[in-house]
Amino acid sequence: MKKILASVLALTLGTSLLAGCSSGGNEPEEPTAQGGKVKLKAIMTKHPLTQKFENMKWLQDAEERAGVDIEWQEVSADWDQKKGAMLASGDIPDLIVGVNSITDSDFAQFPGLFQDMSGMIDQYAPNVKAMFDAKPETKIIATQQDGKIYGLPKYQRFWPDTATRQFINKEWLDRLGLQMPTTWDELFNVLKAFKDKDANGNGDPNDEIPMDFAPTGTVAFGYFMPTVLLGSEGITLSDGSGSGYFVEDGQVKNFFIDDRYKELVKFLNKCFSAGLINPEVFTQDYTKYQSVARGKGNTATVGFTWGWEVTDRFGNEVSPQYTPMAPLKFTADSTVQQSWSYDYNTLNYGTNTVQMSAASKHKEAAMKFINELYNPEVSMQVLFGSLGTNIKDNGDGSFAVLPPQDQAMDPGTWKWTSTWADNGPMYIADSLKLTLGTDMQSVGKQTEPLQKVLDSIDKDNDVFPNLFIKYSAVDNSTMALANTALVPMALAKWSQWITKGGVDKEWDAYVENCKKTGLLKNIEIMQKYYDDYKSKL
Repeated sequence: MKKILASVLALTLGTSLLAGCSSGGNEPEEPTAQGGKVKLKAIMTKHPLTQKFENMKWLQDAEERAGVDIEWQEVSADWDQKKGAMLASGDIPDLIVGVNSITDSDFAQFPGLFQDMSGMIDQYAPNVKAMFDAKPETKIIATQQDGKIYGLPKYQRFWPDTATRQFINKEWLDRLGLQMPTTWDELFNVLKAFKDKDANGNGDPNDEIPMDFAPTGTVAFGYFMPTVLLGSEGITLSDGSGSGYFVEDGQVKNFFIDDRYKELVKFLNKCFSAGLINPEVFTQDYTKYQSVARGKGNTATVGFTWGWEVTDRFGNEVSPQYTPMAPLKFTADSTVQQSWSYDYNTLNYGTNTVQMSAASKHKEAAMKFINELYNPEVSMQVLFGSLGTNIKDNGDGSFAVLPPQDQAMDPGTWKWTSTWADNGPMYIADSLKLTLGTDMQSVGKQTEPLQKVLDSIDKDNDVFPNLFIKYSAVDNSTMALANTALVPMALAKWSQWITKGGVDKEWDAYVENCKKTGLLKNIEIMQKYYDDYKSKL
């Protein structure tokens, strides 16, 4: 489904020290380019599968209507390194596009680089204003504590309560006479059988990958990772909980230093040591992670894994072999209230999907282009692809997502190949009549095994509302500094302990090192804002 694996919600907040050039669009425009169009430069973080922007008809049409000609830089790897160098230099393009590619922390750390768009929306962006009016929460997401708006959000409406579903190869279970696992120990035994007994039946006992999960990287945890198994121990992740923070009974915590996280690491090390986890799980990229699960012809390769939707994860050929699973219990006699990852807010909303440079000489033109993206009929093309090739216009004011032109391609891959998809700015108005594709229709069905647990989550006391909290510049800087030290260290230990063991021996020293980064201060800050947020509900 998403690049989201790597890109989970960062802690956000921000401010700007710039007053003079962030009040509106009154600076003189530079002369237009040849043909009467204004030349703009833009950069976007995109999915590795996504085609060249010049081939997106909807985008060319949006530029034409806005009277702009945009020179795009397309980035699908190493964004954090490139962003750091770009922001440090102070030389940024007219527009930066991509969900949370720029964070509120960046606004605070680099004051003056980004345009305050709050004074421009009424005049130049009626579609953005319509979104703010219809969905006031989007304006809350966009607005900093000082009332300024440096990044615009998205609203995409159709998505379910969670990004992550877990799948198992039902044909392998049946071939080996195995029951559906319901606990961690039962899962281990099933995976061991998958490894030892030629589960795919092709005569090669060594080509099965019993378990695989999404690449972790060094920036944050994300979707499609075994961290969702923390729900077996009662921890509710939210929006991927990329930096480890979660809420339990109204108290902000971090699972990096929670003993229940240690238990998960020990279980995964047990699996890895037995050869049950893909040995390349920490070195493969997301594209490889997806391709491996698609098997070879009609021979499946992966037994148990996590993903967005069955055809998106496994492709059309082998996906009928897989079935979604309910959450696993920690042990057979566990009485812990099970949980899962609750991601509704991040799936249907998004922060900072587009920013404008405060130094741009073409602010009015840039804002007019942004406005085009938030036209609901354009937004559905941002999400699903162009009219004609990806979406059918029914001629009566309604639309329908078309199946892939390449019949061998699943709808999810087709979407990410065709357009910006979930990475783009958009406003999918509730009034827009759009029939979804087969993959989105099936997501709901595949969520059913998880739904009972999802419905039981206490959204008021066990979900941290990341998107709706804005921190002061001082608090944001404090947290960003701590997380910069905390997260890479924790993720390095995660991969080390799973592949090599040693978590019991190193745990106490590791917890102390986590605390030394400023983790406890971060929890204190987040608790203060969380309590304030709840008091205003």
